[in-house]
Amino acid sequence: MPKATYQQTLQNITTRPTITLLTGQDLDKAMIVASGDYEASYNAHGIFEKMERNHETYGIILIVTGSAIPILFSLLRFLPLPTTATTKFNAWLVDPPAFGSRHKMPIAGLFHMPTRGQAFMILYLVAINIILSAVGLSSEQPNSFYPSGSSREIVTYLTNRVGVLSFANIALLFLYAGRNNVLLWMTNWSHGTFLLLHRWVAWIATLQAVLHSAIYLQIYVQEGTHASESKMTYWIWGVVATLCMSILLPASILPIRKSVYEFFLAWHVLLSIFTLVGCLWHILERFQRQWGYENWIYTAIAIWAFERAMRLGRVARNGVKTAQVTIIDEDYISVDIKGVCGSGHAYLYFPTLTWRVWENHPFSVASAAQAHREQPRALEHAVDIEKIGSTADSSESDSAERRHRAPVEVGLSFVLRTKTGVTKQLRGHASLPVLVESAYGPHEDLSEYSLLICIAGGVGVTACLPYLRAHPGSSKLFWGVRSQGIVDAMAPVIAGVEKEVFVGKRMSVPEVLRKELHNNGNSIAVLVSGPSGMADEVRCAVSEIGKRIEGVKVKLLEEAFSW
Repeated sequence: MPKATYQQTLQNITTRPTITLLTGQDLDKAMIVASGDYEASYNAHGIFEKMERNHETYGIILIVTGSAIPILFSLLRFLPLPTTATTKFNAWLVDPPAFGSRHKMPIAGLFHMPTRGQAFMILYLVAINIILSAVGLSSEQPNSFYPSGSSREIVTYLTNRVGVLSFANIALLFLYAGRNNVLLWMTNWSHGTFLLLHRWVAWIATLQAVLHSAIYLQIYVQEGTHASESKMTYWIWGVVATLCMSILLPASILPIRKSVYEFFLAWHVLLSIFTLVGCLWHILERFQRQWGYENWIYTAIAIWAFERAMRLGRVARNGVKTAQVTIIDEDYISVDIKGVCGSGHAYLYFPTLTWRVWENHPFSVASAAQAHREQPRALEHAVDIEKIGSTADSSESDSAERRHRAPVEVGLSFVLRTKTGVTKQLRGHASLPVLVESAYGPHEDLSEYSLLICIAGGVGVTACLPYLRAHPGSSKLFWGVRSQGIVDAMAPVIAGVEKEVFVGKRMSVPEVLRKELHNNGNSIAVLVSGPSGMADEVRCAVSEIGKRIEGVKVKLLEEAFSW
């Protein structure tokens, strides 16, 4: 403890000091500071605080613009812009793949090509990070912190800058990742788009963390202090955080996500926790809460905690239910859950199906009102329609269906294609406990379009049903399926829907769209929900219509799970 305070010491000085403080000397009596030393110290503290303000300001700019841009672009849809101009804009600059004709179909099995609209946002995120890493760096010499010159000074400011921006990006990538992301509620951007941005921001944040670590490693090696610094707690936790982030990237590539998705989620969460803990303790041990760097990590933790609390709340609201499993055919099963309401899609947990009780999977809601299974006459009419592949007599048939329709009760129905993992295991159960996290996926209002065309493949039809039920104008479903079983099972649900069904054969998407556009006017919304190849074909076809046909008003929507 000091013998006296600074103020007390000043009061005790009665004569002007005559001894000049030398560099490295202990200040154990009243001394004069040399003008050169004073200037160097003044410059060091002044420029350091200026750089700190810049670091934090640029971090705020990054997270604010990363959140505000999706909101602002979503608000454009409320402006009274010419519809044909909007169609052209979307057809040229938003909807098509950035390059080529693939978006959902992976390139070389490794990654998805973003759409042009997504590519512009990715380009912005990359550019703003490069710009903010480079601007606002300045030197003040002489400088007591960096007596060797401005090069060492600027390099240190640069590595601190990318460290702060990496922290800001960590908060942003947690925001983009959640399915309870507030930006999903405030924009018309899809969860798939935000997941794509999440992955790109993760790459940026990791490269910044690696750069921050590598530069400081070089500095301490050159200064000969690496041996002592590397044993300090802050250094060790910094290594933990950087290492976890570096492992997360290659462990999250598309082939791994698709082949072992459940295990990917587990280690993704685990490594993310270690990353947050490592970053937090790195800062707390190094700066003892002096500069507020830890607030970025607290922000990321708060975002994640909110997202997880929302999940728990949705599950708790529905409670434990029983899922009734019915085998449709060798490809499909239906899952009915009584006593739950919702639309869009839901995440289902089957805690008794596997030891990984936290596992959950998204499924589109086929129906929110379950009918009793005994509906032979309704089913017979539906099969007849599908066999002839025409809807000319659909109104008469649907009237007959409604006369024989069984009573309904509140509940959710899902139609699942059984492949591997959980969906395959469900085949062996007639009933089992289930937790329902619902409901997700509010649907965009398409009432301004006179015609709604839904193009679905397999169980993708379930994502189309809410749009078909809600659309006030004309609507038509074009549905491609592998087998008749799913058509029979879905017949009561799609009763009353004008439709054409293609069983075991390929539909020509461009021909379907041209025909409907010719017969039903120039205002059309196209929704696609199905396999990746079908989704890409529809995307390219709709974009070509928007580009080539004058006076047309067309909108594309895609409902699909993103890996």
